[in-house]
Amino acid sequence: MRGMDRRGCVRGLLAAGFSLGLAGPAAARRRRLLTDPDLDAALVVEAASGKVIYARNDAAPRHPASLTKLMTLYLLFETLRAHKLTLQTELLVSAYAASQPRAHLRLRAGSTITVETAIKAMIVQSANDVTVAVAEAVGGSEPGFVALMNAKARAFGMNHTFYHNATGLPDDQQITTADDLVILARRVIRDFPQYFPYFSTRSMTWRGNEYSTHDALIGDYPGVDGMKTGYVDASGYNIVTTALRGKTRLIAVIMGGLTRERRDEAMTRLLDDAYAQTAAAQP
Repeated sequence: MRGMDRRGCVRGLLAAGFSLGLAGPAAARRRRLLTDPDLDAALVVEAASGKVIYARNDAAPRHPASLTKLMTLYLLFETLRAHKLTLQTELLVSAYAASQPRAHLRLRAGSTITVETAIKAMIVQSANDVTVAVAEAVGGSEPGFVALMNAKARAFGMNHTFYHNATGLPDDQQITTADDLVILARRVIRDFPQYFPYFSTRSMTWRGNEYSTHDALIGDYPGVDGMKTGYVDASGYNIVTTALRGKTRLIAVIMGGLTRERRDEAMTRLLDDAYAQTAAAQP
């Protein structure tokens, strides 16, 4: 699908619901979710099996905003696994990287930042200057890195995802779907369990400044341990959330939230309902 066609689809697709056929309180919760204005697109799955618990517009094209950085991080983790970088490697900041708009760490051209600090900065602060420094270190340039991102998306079967930058900064042709994001989140969790705990980082300090995560659900909702938030005007408030209760890990996506607070409230309702359903299904 060409870029212009994809942009038209973003505004033109109709809402679609997903029913599991349960009765009683669970059905009432589901009816509320299906008409919830804070759920433009949403998907909840069991991480281990990929079983869908709730879906709405999950295959509809949307702008990822900083959810893009999940792929940036995946490729960085892959580079670490190949021993091409280490957590202590100092990444050189180019003038182009330093010029990236907020959110950022105000990196200066010619300075350096360690890979481990870069990981935390992308997750906690969603720092665009750091992200471009990573892209240049791994891919040689941001365009070179974007080519790697798109190749990896195709390899994963993320067939409705098209990257045009490494950060998620506004770009009409930067498109993904909730179901593609679940594919990516599952791969991060499965392929890099040693790095997954970084997604639960609640704060970091850089040059005397403390930065707190944009993800208010971490430490607030029982079991939530990551992953990433994102916002640009064209996308609304997006979030990918992972949660573990007992042996049940869920991955949930919301795209197009009207405000950060309403998005988080909607995610809480989704997780509450999903855990109630999984508990009811257990013998």
